[in-house]
Formats: sequence, C-alpha cells, structure tokens
Amino acid sequence: HVQLVESGGGSVQAGESQRLSCAASAFTYTNYLLAWFRQAPGKEREGVACITTDGTTSYADSVQGRFTISKGVANYTLYLQMNSLTPEDTAMYYCARGRVILRTVVGCRNPQNFGIWGQGTQVTVS
Repeated sequence: HVQLVESGGGSVQAGESQRLSCAASAFTYTNYLLAWFRQAPGKEREGVACITTDGTTSYADSVQGRFTISKGVANYTLYLQMNSLTPEDTAMYYCARGRVILRTVVGCRNPQNFGIWGQGTQVTVS
C-alpha cells in the first residue's frame, strides 16, 4: 500500500516562511518523480513544483524564486520550502507521485500524470 503523508501546514502571516514535508517509502522516493500541488477553494488543482529522480526541478511561475522543492539526504522525505508567502498561496497542498512513464519535468504539473496522492495539508496565509 503506497502512502504519501504530508505535514507542516498551518497558519502564517504574509511574508513569513513555511516548510512542508512529505514522507514516502524508499521505493517511491528513489524511483518516481515527485511533486507538490495545491488547490484553493473553487479553483483547479495547480502544480507547484516537481523534482525528478536525478534532481531536476521545475516550478510554476507563480512560485518561482520563492518556493524550493527538495529531497532529504538522510530520509525518504520530500520538502517544499515556501518563502515570502502571500494570501494567494492559501490552499490545500498535496504531495504526489508521478506515473511510471513520467520521467522528466515535461508534464509534471499536470495532475493527470500522477497516480498516488497524499491526504493534503492546509496552508493559510493572512
């Protein structure tokens, strides 16, 4: 049973930082492209950032320069460091595992290319 478990959400003030974590199995962590998505009420799910197995990253324009996706060195954890947060960043954030055929950042912000999702963690910026 594949699981992705997010943590680290909460309420922050505009301009502050927050780091999200996503715990994965060793197999998932090592063999699949991983990504962060977010979904605000009434809006479609949006790809925020992704990272391939070789460490190549890609970001949505709306977070470029503010968010950083990374993989832990000593654990099987995916991170999303979010800086200079604004109220527009308020959303439920999801960790996701790409389908087997998704090996590069091309298409990595399309939810349809992901088959395994975490339960989500809420981020609220005021």
